Amino acid sequence: MTLIYILFFVGFALLIKGADLLVDGASSLARRIGVSSLVIGLTVVAFGTSAPEFIVNIFASFNGNTDIAIGNIIGSNICNILLILGISALIYPLAVQKGTVWKEIPFSFLAVIVVALMANDVFLDNGPLSALTRIDGFILLLFFVIFLYYIFSISKVKSSDVVEAAPRSYSLWKALLMIGGGLLGLLLGGKWVVDGAVAFAASIGVSQALVGLTIVAVGTSLPELATSAVAAYKKNADIAVGNIVGSNIFNIFWILGASAVIRQLPFSQTLMVDVLMLVIATFLLFASMYIGKKHVLERWQGVCFILIYVAYIVYLINRG
Repeated sequence: MTLIYILFFVGFALLIKGADLLVDGASSLARRIGVSSLVIGLTVVAFGTSAPEFIVNIFASFNGNTDIAIGNIIGSNICNILLILGISALIYPLAVQKGTVWKEIPFSFLAVIVVALMANDVFLDNGPLSALTRIDGFILLLFFVIFLYYIFSISKVKSSDVVEAAPRSYSLWKALLMIGGGLLGLLLGGKWVVDGAVAFAASIGVSQALVGLTIVAVGTSLPELATSAVAAYKKNADIAVGNIVGSNIFNIFWILGASAVIRQLPFSQTLMVDVLMLVIATFLLFASMYIGKKHVLERWQGVCFILIYVAYIVYLINRG
């Protein structure tokens, strides 16, 4: 049993390193075949930072650990907004572009509302079970296709105005080895994290949803934390905020959609409270753009976000 816990933490390290290798290798390969840095950032890097959540959810769905699959995504998105953006704003106030305020943030809010409606069959339609069905999963994936179309249209509009910072170039074989090593790290790390989370929940007598919403969610959000914190330190607010908003949209439309296609994801009434918390967090992000300095997430707002997240974690622990 001790080995499972050791592999649980090793699994997080493999997830993060695997995602890093995958992004670097895929970015280098994409440059070799003539893909622009902007498109690489909007696709390869975005997929890479969401890879830990994706792999964990795929294993959790196949194994039938649906509470971990749901908790991981809902918890990661809450963590992304309240904790990671809060820390980033503390490092440096984040000035947000008008397009992000009126397009990307509302799109992420739409994603949460869609999931909340889909998962409320009992209340909205007197159904026997609240769940994301396979049909719901396919609908979420269709929304994801729309989002991909949107970001590619942005890349075409902005390409002439962007000074590209080319990713580091590697030889073809090294890039392929990095991609292969990254995928292997993600696969092993994902399996060990899910197995460890199930064992951990059973050993201390708490729900898998709690472990998914806290330890697994924060662990799989570490790539986003690193990306946004460094971007804030370098005073690059677009990357700091865009990384989080984009990741939240990816998590719901792509990862939760794919997970629901693999296996129906039942939502308990308890988990619906966490969905409501995500709705509130996303709304607070939008509202903060008009409180204080317009379109700026200030340091005091970052502190408020962090305190709200701490209060939410305390609530989760008391809920058990």
